[in-house]
Amino acid sequence: MPLSARTMKSYQKLTTAVLQPAACRVEEEGAAQMSAGRRKLAPWCVGSGLLVAAVLLSATTVWVLRQVSGGWPGPTLPPKCLLVPESHRFDCYPERHVVVTRELCESRGCCFIESLPPAGGKRGVPWCFYPPDFPSYTLDSLNQTALGMVGLLVRREKAYYPRDIEMLRLDVEFETDTRLHIKLTDAANPRYEVPLEVPRAMKRAENPIYTLDFSRDPFGVLLRRRATGTVLLNTTVAPLIFADQFLQIATSLPSRFLYGLGEHRGTLLHNLDWSTLTLWARDVSPTESFNLYGAHPFYLLMEEGGDAHGVFLLNSNAMEVVLQPAPGLTWRTIGGVLDFYIFLGPDPNMVIQQYQQVIGFPAMPPLWALGFHLCRWGYGSSNETWQTVRAMRNYQIPQDAQWNDIDYMDGYRDFTFNPQKFASLPSLVEDLHKHGQYYVIILDPGISSTNPHGSYWPFDEGLKRGLFLNTTQGQPLIGQVWPGFTAFADFSNPDTHQWWLENLQHFHAHVPFDGLWIDMNEPSNFMDGSEDGCPPGELDSPPYTPAVLGDSLSAKTVCASAKQKASVHYNLHNLYGLMEAKATASALIQIQGKRPFVISRSTFPSQGRYSGHWLGDNRSQWKDMYYSIPGLLSFSLFGIPLVGADICGFSGSTSEELCTRWMQLGAFYPFARNHNTQNEKAQDPTVFSPAARTAMKNALLTRYSLLPFLYTLFHRAHLQGDTVARPLFFEFPWDVATLGLDRQFLWGRSLLVTPVLEPGVESVTGYVPRGVWYDFYTGSSVNSSGEMLKMSAPLEHLNLHVREGAILPTQKPGTTSEATRGNPLRLIVALSSSATAWGDLFWDDGESLDTFERGNYSYLVFNVTQNIFTSTVLHASTEATEVTIGTLSIFGVREPPSKVLLNGQEKPFSYLDNQVLTVSDLGLSLSQGFSLQWL
Repeated sequence: MPLSARTMKSYQKLTTAVLQPAACRVEEEGAAQMSAGRRKLAPWCVGSGLLVAAVLLSATTVWVLRQVSGGWPGPTLPPKCLLVPESHRFDCYPERHVVVTRELCESRGCCFIESLPPAGGKRGVPWCFYPPDFPSYTLDSLNQTALGMVGLLVRREKAYYPRDIEMLRLDVEFETDTRLHIKLTDAANPRYEVPLEVPRAMKRAENPIYTLDFSRDPFGVLLRRRATGTVLLNTTVAPLIFADQFLQIATSLPSRFLYGLGEHRGTLLHNLDWSTLTLWARDVSPTESFNLYGAHPFYLLMEEGGDAHGVFLLNSNAMEVVLQPAPGLTWRTIGGVLDFYIFLGPDPNMVIQQYQQVIGFPAMPPLWALGFHLCRWGYGSSNETWQTVRAMRNYQIPQDAQWNDIDYMDGYRDFTFNPQKFASLPSLVEDLHKHGQYYVIILDPGISSTNPHGSYWPFDEGLKRGLFLNTTQGQPLIGQVWPGFTAFADFSNPDTHQWWLENLQHFHAHVPFDGLWIDMNEPSNFMDGSEDGCPPGELDSPPYTPAVLGDSLSAKTVCASAKQKASVHYNLHNLYGLMEAKATASALIQIQGKRPFVISRSTFPSQGRYSGHWLGDNRSQWKDMYYSIPGLLSFSLFGIPLVGADICGFSGSTSEELCTRWMQLGAFYPFARNHNTQNEKAQDPTVFSPAARTAMKNALLTRYSLLPFLYTLFHRAHLQGDTVARPLFFEFPWDVATLGLDRQFLWGRSLLVTPVLEPGVESVTGYVPRGVWYDFYTGSSVNSSGEMLKMSAPLEHLNLHVREGAILPTQKPGTTSEATRGNPLRLIVALSSSATAWGDLFWDDGESLDTFERGNYSYLVFNVTQNIFTSTVLHASTEATEVTIGTLSIFGVREPPSKVLLNGQEKPFSYLDNQVLTVSDLGLSLSQGFSLQWL
């Protein structure tokens, strides 16, 4: 079939045109309309731009003519169509499963040129694409406001989707020097908007690092970075379409280095060769090119020279984002408004911080959340679950939390447990708590609807209070999930949050769980729509359906026409998991009075405020282990730092080698859980050979030793939106060799993880950015010029390197986070080539709410200059008095010291040939500052 369907094409090659003639760029407006220095594109510029484009593209035109002249049937093509190079053809006929003919295409007023389909059945250059003069909106008026501008856009010719909106309101707010807000909506009628709390700017930015210009006819936005002149957005490349159920806007991109746009399985760096990314929450095992569990309409783009910017489209409707080699990008959504935030960085870390200033910073997890979690579907009984916990303790393998999947329930019904097979569950939970361990259960949003009246309170009460999704007829929509026929809780209704809390309180009284795992919350449905299908109409069968798996909005979920308190499901579907997470976190806080621990499958921007995420039902395969790295790094960009994949794989059968390598990698997932499906052999560390078991145990002990460092990273994420697991290019944005790396990652700025991702090898090749790096275990240094290095990697070894200039707080590991907390600290100092280093430590009780906000914490800064290490306590709390600093290990001390002084008193020390100085038995309270000097 023609490739037209899901590709992108070109409407106007203005990137070049707009940038070339200087005179074209600026037309000062009268003072009433535009403040001094606010410039716009002259209306005539767009037309003349085409002449420039014609000259610039003449070579391309000749080539295109050659391609098509070979026996082209029918009428000659208008020259305007031949002007558009293939990479700039923006798709005018994106409908799938339609053979796009010349007649269909020209009925839309578009250009039709057949081209060769790419190999492998993928989509390629669209055959039907916009001509340069396709009608769009005109900027009719533009006026200054206190925060920016307000404009009126008018479409004089209808486009080809029903209920075109003829007049749009443009709102521009210069919110901060690094954040711009541009919103397009119906000028006459209110439309659905995402109910997300966003910050309101109080005054206009005074020194924005961007400049904004407009094209009048066709309307377009031109956004530049002031320092470099780089064009970040140019939306004149294709027409703006804003119909009731089809909204489309395209832009050129300043480079091909694009990240984000989740949730998908693939490389971290997107491929811009005609790929479509669909955003519509769906329960499906992670597979390349499918729309997966969550929706994150945000991208990060690296510009040439190392600058970065981000774009967030605040829209929750079914959506697709089309990428093309121009490079260009098209946003296509079927509802809501076009509400864009642009973040100017200028470095990638700052872009992600600025994004989270809008969507909210992630919650601080409890310390135990960062320990090792163990789960499987199919333990079969509480006694078998308990046996696994005992085996882990027997081998002294670290474990903080034991989980159960749906087999703990009675008939797979929420808020119940099986009275036969899980009779000892309350005793198991009591035993876990006695050993400083925690218990987590799964919950689904589908509530069993077929029990005799009066026998199942959650359904009876939900029905009585009207808390379920309803059909268009006003009856509860009935689908099918694990317990059989189910109704679906409507978390957009605040009353549902109260009912959810009451259910959890009732269950907690019997089984005092510590955290909740919310699954199936896309929401997932074993039927398409409902037991009665879905009604006819434009919600369930819209004029345009994005490229969703199953080709229907109701595929394996509920009807888009289902009624919810806040709106129709058509608008709220992608928010379902977020709203459930909000209700769940709130309930846990009310039940326990501590930081909640929630892991959710479906996610949406701002999810990090309420939950973490696991990457879903992966498989026990080497490629799945690799794909987990781009997965966790993408969720770092989305403001959900508490993320990981099922270690050793969920479905299928793992091997000892795969599971060992995966446990080593998984020990460095911010959220580390080994999880397995039913009817497969066990894959917890205790079931393997002594050698494999020891390797797994050692990887976990390394993780537990790093808990103080990891916990501090999570504090920084909570406080200001720093990432925890971080792509290498975040720290080395000017190093183009890092831009595509996704087989390695960093913790924070300074710990480089290089896992083995393939079978049968004893070494691994990884990129080591320029500078000095130290082996985490030995302190031996490697001085890299920025190169790929081959590292020894026998089965028992995971390569970890510490970046020069870092100080990592570590701790003697115990078998739980609670046991580890009481042990002495070891500070690892990695001296820079100029013999300096810096690090910090955040410490609190590990579980209380808002410790930072209430001042119940300690914060220390560590520094090295001129052979003097200083620890400075910037804020102190009682917890810090219970912990001691035992050891200081200093990597990169070039000359053997003659003596070491602690607060002026001589101390014994050791010094090794690999330039590692160690001072032990310090016995210093964490709450006291100190200095240590070597001479």
